Amino acid sequence: MIVTALLTSAGINIGLCVLLLLLYSVMRKQPGNVYVYAPRMVAEEKAKRDGPFSIQNLVPSPGWIVRLWQLPEDEFLSAAGLDAFVFIRIFIFSVRIFSIAGIIGVFVLLPLNFTGDQLRTADWADIPNQSLDMFTIANVQDSSKRLWVHFCAVYVISGAACCLLYLNEAEKLYKKILHLRNKPRLQRESHREGFLGLFGAKVDPVDLYTKKLEDVEENVKLEQSTLNQNQKELSAAFVSFRSRYGAATASRVVQSSNPLLWVTEPAPEPRDIYWPFLSAPYIQLWISKFVVVVAVFFLTILFLVPVTFVQGLTQLTELEAFLPFLKKVLKITIVSDIITGYVPSLILQMFQYIVPPIMMLFAAMRGYISNSGKMKSACIMVLYFTIWNVFFATVLSGSVISQINTFISNPKDIPRQLAVVVPGQSYFWMQATFFITYVLTSGWTGLSLEIARVFPLIGNFLIRHCCKVTDDADCAPLFPYHRDIPKVLLFGLLGFTYSLLAPLIMPFLLVYFFVGYIFYRNQMLKVYSPRFETAGKFWPIVHNCTIFSLVFMQIMAIGIFGVKKLPFASGWVIPMTVITLLFNDYCRKRFLPIFDKYPAEILIKRDREDERNPQMMASFLDSLVNAYRDPALQPVQYSLDESGNRTSLLSFS
Repeated sequence: MIVTALLTSAGINIGLCVLLLLLYSVMRKQPGNVYVYAPRMVAEEKAKRDGPFSIQNLVPSPGWIVRLWQLPEDEFLSAAGLDAFVFIRIFIFSVRIFSIAGIIGVFVLLPLNFTGDQLRTADWADIPNQSLDMFTIANVQDSSKRLWVHFCAVYVISGAACCLLYLNEAEKLYKKILHLRNKPRLQRESHREGFLGLFGAKVDPVDLYTKKLEDVEENVKLEQSTLNQNQKELSAAFVSFRSRYGAATASRVVQSSNPLLWVTEPAPEPRDIYWPFLSAPYIQLWISKFVVVVAVFFLTILFLVPVTFVQGLTQLTELEAFLPFLKKVLKITIVSDIITGYVPSLILQMFQYIVPPIMMLFAAMRGYISNSGKMKSACIMVLYFTIWNVFFATVLSGSVISQINTFISNPKDIPRQLAVVVPGQSYFWMQATFFITYVLTSGWTGLSLEIARVFPLIGNFLIRHCCKVTDDADCAPLFPYHRDIPKVLLFGLLGFTYSLLAPLIMPFLLVYFFVGYIFYRNQMLKVYSPRFETAGKFWPIVHNCTIFSLVFMQIMAIGIFGVKKLPFASGWVIPMTVITLLFNDYCRKRFLPIFDKYPAEILIKRDREDERNPQMMASFLDSLVNAYRDPALQPVQYSLDESGNRTSLLSFS
């Protein structure tokens, strides 16, 4: 890929970003779009649903960016919750470490790479037509003393990352913030009672829904009576204790000589329970886990098809040789720039959109009894899938594509050819050009799509103007951590790996992390509602992936210095790898138990505080009677009395 192809991709993505930001800045001010851009604030009755038209609503304004930047972290934690706080901490950590890596890469390593002459002599007068490989470490002469600067960069970046990672871990991430939401009143607006609100007579929605609720009440009562008549004792139960310390002790002690006969674990919060697998036998859970592992394996293999196709588009020489009838089209400059600079990352991003929902389905099949456990499992599976298919498979498929003609002409020689091309380190920096465009498409444009919420905006328009469906005040969605955390960590892996190989990627990553910090703060406060919490358990995933990225960068440095005929530097990278692994071992012993277990010291202290307030403790224990009631036995619908207050349609005697 040449510089003009990268500029073409950057131009397309920057244009889309500016267009989407202007759309958001205008549409967010329209009262009718409050359910799109501030559904959480509507649910908490902090935003107005209607308002007068003003010409100022059509003028874009950047004031919301300044307010989000100035918001203190403590206020954000109290408002958004611990999981959102952990997610934003990923951006803070990334901005800090990649600012250091970016300064070193752009102002030190990049000039050294470009002025080398391993590939060709730099032509300052014709930079737009220069290959981007000129900006990588591949252009530095073998055995050059310049490589010692890269060696020092490995130590500086690794040391800074470990220090910043430790400072982030030292935060009190185990504190949990509880949130209460008030549901606003239903606004009346007549609409038709037929299909999608398009046909039938116009009726008052309250009268229509009251009748529907009465029908639901009868159906629920009938089902509940059936359940009561056919009651069977289940093999699972919730047990409450009068002290936190007693509950923690009981959950950790083996209750039977056969550990599988009687399994105990801390109960999730009532709002976090995932009921379908609550009483599933162990053999069913084991089979479910096995089926999911097999399904994920086949999905990973299947995804190699689009990855290989995408890499074919990035290598015009091999593409012309494999498909000769496209030679004339590919000779057009703008066409070749778009195909190599923008289309591959766009296609890969489109295929990636289907992965998180599939992984969430797989996680639901694994037998978790909490929504937070299901979300965490889906996050881990998407992360593994993303690192393998988007990073490693992209690099390896590029190696294979470059030899595809050899494979076709001499199939018997395929094993030997694979043994030669796959370990070739050159493909790691050759794919850096593709990953730069991937950051532009998936990162920059992806953030703009997140803030603009184009598809919810279209859906809201159709609902309000075509279907005439009454707005749902409790419509705040749940943040898809399993989709966005792996994406951010993948960019972190790219940053660590290519800060040494191709530092040209660093400015693009820094822009992504800076903008993502602002945009996701806005979304956490205004759009997404925390329906449950994992108590910060996403952070160990972040820590492990960061350590993996650091070790992988160091292993790559060992290989590169060896190939570049600087074995002494290659050998001295090994101590840094050992230090990184020892640091990881210390952090696992120092911080990981906080996320898995409650310290006895804190539990006993809080139990003693409860003893000083017996009335509050008695009220809490009384509330436990109904807190873990099966949803099938709880009131699920509400109606409005004449004064507009909510009254339960169902009651229990």
